[in-house]
Amino acid sequence: MSDDLVFSDEQAEPIARKGLPAWQVLVVDDEPAVHEVTKLVMSDFEMDGRRLEFTHCYSATEARTVLATRSDIALILLDVVMESEHAGLELARYIREELGNLNVRIILRTGQPGQAPEEQVIRDYDINDYKEKTDLTRRKLITVFYAGLRAYRDLMRIEHARLGLRRSIEAISQVCDSRNLRGFASAVLEQVNFLLDLNGEGLCASRVSAYTANSTEGQLKVLAATEAYSQLMVDEEVGNLPRSVQDAIARALLEKTSHHGERHYAGYFKTKAGSESLIYMEFDEPINDQARELLELFSRNVAITYDGLLLREDNQAVQRSTITLLSGAIERRCNESSLHPQRVGDLAALLAGKLGASDHEVELMRVAATLHDVGKVCIPDHILTKPGPLDAQEWETMKTHASEGHALLSRSRSRVHVLAAQIAHEHHEHWDGTGYPQGLKADAISLPGRIAAVADVLDSLASASCYKKAWPLAEALDYLNTESGRHFDPSLVALVNAHRADVENIYKN
Repeated sequence: MSDDLVFSDEQAEPIARKGLPAWQVLVVDDEPAVHEVTKLVMSDFEMDGRRLEFTHCYSATEARTVLATRSDIALILLDVVMESEHAGLELARYIREELGNLNVRIILRTGQPGQAPEEQVIRDYDINDYKEKTDLTRRKLITVFYAGLRAYRDLMRIEHARLGLRRSIEAISQVCDSRNLRGFASAVLEQVNFLLDLNGEGLCASRVSAYTANSTEGQLKVLAATEAYSQLMVDEEVGNLPRSVQDAIARALLEKTSHHGERHYAGYFKTKAGSESLIYMEFDEPINDQARELLELFSRNVAITYDGLLLREDNQAVQRSTITLLSGAIERRCNESSLHPQRVGDLAALLAGKLGASDHEVELMRVAATLHDVGKVCIPDHILTKPGPLDAQEWETMKTHASEGHALLSRSRSRVHVLAAQIAHEHHEHWDGTGYPQGLKADAISLPGRIAAVADVLDSLASASCYKKAWPLAEALDYLNTESGRHFDPSLVALVNAHRADVENIYKN
């Protein structure tokens, strides 16, 4: 290297701002003097408020070990000839092809240009610049650093934007997959941290409109909170949270817009139905403009999802209530307990849950099973309300309620009605094949049908009707065991026995 490398005049660079990470530079060269001179010459270099931090390797083998464990290197100054004539070239190929690192900028330096002709190297290897060591004056080396680091910076900006977009999409997908408001709120908090790659603490709260079918209308209720905030709350109220948090929430509700500070974010969104929701998050580190932009974008998408979820919950609540009321009306027409459909639904949901069904599938089972006897609307009153035993012809008419229920419910293709149609059709089938209306046997009966059969008989025995008194629950459970393998799926009877306390709890409510 020429003396100009060390002593050329250069205008002093401004002092780097505190707190910004240094640019990571790897020098790979078997000449110790090259390392010392490079470090000395670039000692006062700064770009974008960031200084340089050097890592030194004296062979390609040593560099492989370092690069295999580090992904933060921005610039590599790489010698060609070290432990072999092409050690540097082989390392460049290893970095690009085996490590798959396409972001780091590689500057090839050689003191023996004949060993690696420039045109061939540029053509065959993915390097970013090729310099002879004798050409690298201080001024030229600074130019190389600026060009290499700026290229790396811009590549990383694109990479961060790509990761941010991916995180945004994944976060919204996770949130949208939530099945209820509390699950939704918990997913929002989890995904905000995932989105920003920060360890934030916070909460999700909602104030439901008076026009929304919800028991908490007009009150601000906390739906979910991270561990730090959950320890501060009592009965889902925000009044005992720190004053700064209360003020941030109050401001968002008053101004009806999101706002932020250096280390906190209060996201506000309002649904079409008029309900208001808030995300409050506090971070250990300052959040930059890019993070705030992602939070705003995320919150807007959350608002759309929340609106749909709230409407869905209201519709499902109305649907469940309507089905329960109608099922109860059918049972009262039979002079039987109006609680029978609800308890059959609860028992069926319990068994489905113990079998590993998802929360959504358990709720489907709960609603669908309440409709098991809907076909009784087609049975004449004199048969339904007869206080004594039915004769043979009346019994054949009564048995048609299974097929009639299936026919009625099959008119709809909604998931709950499809499942309810199957249950209505099969809840009187027997494990040994002696049931009706199809005489199905064992596994030919669907699992929902087998579950409903257990739930229906158990509650029918434990409930009073126009033709019998209620059995004690213990005797009804004994009957299930007696009929295991004949009337009922033995595995389901065993499941009832294993969770007898849960069954008994249904009858305590």
